[in-house]
Order: sequence, then structure tokens, then C-alpha cells
Amino acid sequence: MPAPQEQDLIYGTHAVAAALTNPRRHIRHIWATCNAASRLRETVAGRDLDVEIVQPAALEKILGDKVVHQGIALEAVPLRPPHIEDLPVTGTVMLLDRVSDPRNIGAIIRVCAAFGVSALISTTRHGPPAGGLVAKTASGGLEHVHYIKVPNLARALTYLSKAGFLIIGLDGGSDLTLDQAIRQGPLGLVLGAENKGLRHLTRERCDCMARIALPGAIASLNVSTAASLALYAATIR
Repeated sequence: MPAPQEQDLIYGTHAVAAALTNPRRHIRHIWATCNAASRLRETVAGRDLDVEIVQPAALEKILGDKVVHQGIALEAVPLRPPHIEDLPVTGTVMLLDRVSDPRNIGAIIRVCAAFGVSALISTTRHGPPAGGLVAKTASGGLEHVHYIKVPNLARALTYLSKAGFLIIGLDGGSDLTLDQAIRQGPLGLVLGAENKGLRHLTRERCDCMARIALPGAIASLNVSTAASLALYAATIR
């Protein structure tokens, strides 16, 4: 019996529209309600694809009854991200240590796309699939940011450091602030899961630890919010 083919199920108006306008995406099938198909008529026509018109109940059968699909979904061949060795040694990359919530991953991908980050690197064990809720929350960002999963984060950090990236781990307890730590040149920002932070081996592979300077009473942030502030700091360096 042949092995099942890999697929990304992408749903939601923005995520589907972005996938349809990405020439690297091979689309296998599109399902849409009449209203959703009307909204994306021109975008779909640009790819010369047929749309299967369905009722919302049919989409719920494909995606699950708790999914906010906005009346449209597609099946696509997963994008093939580059190996980290093939990333350009320039700009900023972001790395995640044990961050596994697909909503957080998607939100961070969206932020990375907004700030022109080339890649988000997670571990194979903790990184959720690129489709589904990740793609929906990324709101099209998945088509612009390489989502790379590696078997060993420490090894990836070692490679990036040797390649010329300054590796900064975020730690709310650090004496050094992020704006003090950042310098010109390729940058790798490493974020850990909430309440867990970075693992000891991950910390050892960072060039330094730094905190986001927060003047208010609350010093901890959701990881996607922390990613936004860290990337803003990297942008204005």
C-alpha cells in the first residue's frame, strides 16, 4: 500500500489568499462556500484552479467542527524550507526553544514576516506542522518566512554562531538589555517557552543573554509579544 502523500491543509481567507498568490505553492484542491469563492474569485482565477463549492458542514467534516475556516480551505503540497546551512548570513533569524503552541508559532511567523525575518527555526520534536492552525494564525506569513525544523537546536545554534550570527538568548532576569546587546551584523534571537525559558544547553550556545527593557510592573510577556518587541529592537539598531 503506498504511503500517504504529505499535505498542508490551509484555511481562512488571508492564509488561503496568500497561498494562492505564492508561486512556490502547489495547490491540490480548493473547497469554498459560494460567498468565500466570490471573495477570492480573482485570486483563484490567477492560478487557473477549480474550486469545489461546498456547504459549511462539508468544510467542518474536513477540518473539524471547531475550526474558524471563514468558508474556504485548500490542500497544498508542503513548502520545502532550506537547510540552515543554505540561509544567507545576513539579517535576522529567530529560534524557538520548546515553544509548541501552534497559535504562538503562527503569531510569531506573522511577526517575522512583518519585520522581514528570513527564517523561524524550531525543533522537530516541538514544532507543530506548518498547515492548519499555524497557517491560519500566521495570516499569510507562512508564505514569506521559512519555517525550519531541526532535530537539535544546540547544534543549529553552534552552526549559526560559527557562520557569523550573533546569538542572543532572551532572559527576563539578565542584567544586559536587548538594545545593549544588539550590534550590527547577522543576528539570531532565541526565545523559550513561557514559564520554562531556555534550556541550559541552549543558553550555553548563545553569545549572551539579554532582557527586553520593560518599565512597568509586569516583567513577563507572551512569547509572541516578546518576539514582536525583540524584532522591533533588532530593526532600530
